[in-house]
Amino acid sequence: MTKLYRGNHVAVILPCFNEVAVIASVIAAFRAALPEASIFVFDNASTDGTAAAAAAAGAVVRQVPQRGKGNVVRRQFADVDADVYVMADGDGTYDAGQSRALVDMLLDNGLDMVVGVRRTQGDGGEFRPGHILGNKVLTGTVANIFGRGFSDMLSGYRALSRRFVKSFPALSKGFEIETELTIHALELRAPFDEIPTAYSARIEGSSSKLSTIRDGWLILVAIVRLFARERPRQLYMTLGTIVVLVSVLLAVPVIFDYLETGLVPRFPTAILAGLGIIAGLILGATAVILDSVVTGRREVKRLRYLEIPAPGAQDEK
Repeated sequence: MTKLYRGNHVAVILPCFNEVAVIASVIAAFRAALPEASIFVFDNASTDGTAAAAAAAGAVVRQVPQRGKGNVVRRQFADVDADVYVMADGDGTYDAGQSRALVDMLLDNGLDMVVGVRRTQGDGGEFRPGHILGNKVLTGTVANIFGRGFSDMLSGYRALSRRFVKSFPALSKGFEIETELTIHALELRAPFDEIPTAYSARIEGSSSKLSTIRDGWLILVAIVRLFARERPRQLYMTLGTIVVLVSVLLAVPVIFDYLETGLVPRFPTAILAGLGIIAGLILGATAVILDSVVTGRREVKRLRYLEIPAPGAQDEK
């Protein structure tokens, strides 16, 4: 019989790729911290026996052949049914002992997401060179575009409500998934909070799968893509305004020449200016149309979100 924690079914979901050296200890740590929780390991086509080690440690193991953390999270959210989800990496860097605090904060305050903000335990060697700066830049970029509230957007340690998980589209394939989770929360205006949690270095024999430059670039591209998808009015209105202003600047000398001489000596410039103004108007119309489409999509997501009971509702029964 499934155990409940404060009337809620809690699931710990761990994406893994080649973590045989540490996965058993990670499972044991989460079982000690949250004995009521079901523990799921989603193995991303590991080649070192991670799946067998996780099964031997007592976790429910699922296989995800498509490589990439985003693909794994999509499967986790689709396959696992729970009231509260604790998502963490299977590399042993996150403090499993803090998981109960994440869940309690979510249930006590009726939140949809609690993010474990990483705090180093030593001289900062837990983070690879460039990660701290990159995290600040990317988190700041999202804050300026979509809104503030997150100080560690790229943390993979989160407690999530069922209604948030089941309304999340999960379109990313790789490490951009944390960015997508963050922007989804901001766009949905879902209640969220943060809590400090210890962040440790990997154990010897375990290696990071994150590439600082490659994945940083992919995250930045994801931010731009999500901006275009979620804020088309701002994007296309800005582009349209720029195109119209440049076209007007090109047209002004042509107009003055025509008023003075009655001739259009720079005919190609006149054509370019006219086409630019038309293009700007088309971009403006596109902004209005796409904004209405996005508004409708947000309404559908919001209604889907509201169909599912709020976290902690079982405590009141």
